[in-house]
Amino acid sequence: MRIIDPHVHIWVNDPAFPWPAEKGNPPEDDRSAEMLLELMETNGVAQTVLVHPIHYLWDNSYVTYAVNKYPDKFMGVGRLNPEDPAAPDHASMWMEKGLHGMRLSPSGDGENDWFDGPLMAPIFARLESLGVPLLMLTGAKRLPRLAQLMDQHPNLQVCIDHMASVHPDDAEGRQALLDLARYPQVFVKISHTWTLSHEGYPWRDTYDQVEAIYQTFGADRIMWGTDWPVCLSKAEYAQALTVVRDEMKFIAPQDLEWVLGKTVLRLWDFDAK
Repeated sequence: MRIIDPHVHIWVNDPAFPWPAEKGNPPEDDRSAEMLLELMETNGVAQTVLVHPIHYLWDNSYVTYAVNKYPDKFMGVGRLNPEDPAAPDHASMWMEKGLHGMRLSPSGDGENDWFDGPLMAPIFARLESLGVPLLMLTGAKRLPRLAQLMDQHPNLQVCIDHMASVHPDDAEGRQALLDLARYPQVFVKISHTWTLSHEGYPWRDTYDQVEAIYQTFGADRIMWGTDWPVCLSKAEYAQALTVVRDEMKFIAPQDLEWVLGKTVLRLWDFDAK
């Protein structure tokens, strides 16, 4: 089975990739591309999508560097400053440098912020024209606004990170997420069960929610993800894989190929590189 991890962060303390002064408190320990490659080799993960970490703010240079250094192993997603009118042009620039997708992170409970503002339409339109996916890190309360934008940009592929952080006890939030299945270009990462659970590994109290997403979206529109090294506070890299591959018995064996790799290829075609 070809396994592709669609969600990992990397960073290094290196003057070649400086931390932005306005961010403050950068990580002390490196989580480099080479460290990740060792984990991938050990756990049988063929390829990985690198998601630019917030520590670098809007400078996607290190992820871009890693993608170009290891093109057979990595594809990359950058971050945009959603309040910069030049954000669409910045997206085009980063795609030319080697990235393949962008991420937005509207606050989970906010309203009347930049996600409701006039800059979203040009950003969505530019990503749609570039033919690259948009990752959304947000909460369930922002999904109705996302649906409005999806109506206006029906050809943009969107991936909801970490099930929109919907808690298994949040029936209303779960329904808001499931309602997005009406958009065939929306995908969901069934990741972060380790942070939503009240239990230890394998976090079985999240299974009902994951199964509902699986049954509603279908295996070809959901994908796993480690979120290494963020996961390390509650889960090892290997556990983020085995919980899906070995523990979620409600996923049909033939569907695991989609959840663990083939769905990822629908958004990030490593074979076309």
